[in-house]
Amino acid sequence: MSPDVTDEERSALTPQCGFNLCGIDFFEPLGRRLYLIKHYDKYQDALKAKKDRERPEEYVILYVGA
Repeated sequence: MSPDVTDEERSALTPQCGFNLCGIDFFEPLGRRLYLIKHYDKYQDALKAKKDRERPEEYVILYVGA
């Protein structure tokens, strides 16, 4: 796993079901870098939203529910 985010952050933003589109703010202190952009029920919607982000410099991750 990436040392850029903590396991606690990752766990907090991993949904029970569906998909969370999350961003990483590398200027925040470790432990506060991940933030939720939006939750999606369908993978296709989450993937489209990830591809359609208007800020290409923004680093985004999809977290899949358990």
